[in-house]
Amino acid sequence: MLTFKPANWLVSLCSPMLLSTFSHFSLFHMAANMYVLWSFSSSIVSLLGCEQFIAVYLSAGVISTFVSYVAKMATGRFEPSLGASGAIMTVLAAVCTKMPEAKLAIILLPMFTFTAGSALKAIIAFDTAGLVLGWRLFDHAAHLGGALFGMWYVTYGHELIWKNREPLVKAWHEMRTKNTGKGGGGRSN
Repeated sequence: MLTFKPANWLVSLCSPMLLSTFSHFSLFHMAANMYVLWSFSSSIVSLLGCEQFIAVYLSAGVISTFVSYVAKMATGRFEPSLGASGAIMTVLAAVCTKMPEAKLAIILLPMFTFTAGSALKAIIAFDTAGLVLGWRLFDHAAHLGGALFGMWYVTYGHELIWKNREPLVKAWHEMRTKNTGKGGGGRSN
């Protein structure tokens, strides 16, 4: 019987990268992140579907936090990495990459509109400057990691990962059905 038991060290090192996506410094921090996520959620779900959105969002939380950890190790700055903004940047970048001509506006300045493509370029430039110049207002590395992952996923990742999952799912189902009734991993109804 084949069972998967991750090593304790792996769980203790990797779980904070996922869990930090659901932690925030303050109520305002959480409200701002959730407003941006809500603003882009219908677009990303219509592009990817609900299941794929959840998979991408959770993966983006881990990837953006990992990029943040690497940047902090490289620069010697060891502030905590909290918040969903890296994963939300994945959503924003994915939508802006797929719909670059969509019109966006800032919440308190709705009279000023700009294209999604321009917004993405500006955000990437701002976060790159913040990372290079050592600004500490935001977790610029997590934002950049999330944005790059979002752009990569809608350009290449969807085709490479989601559309090629069939052999893996088929092998998983075959493995599960072979173990049914043998006292191992399968369920019996």
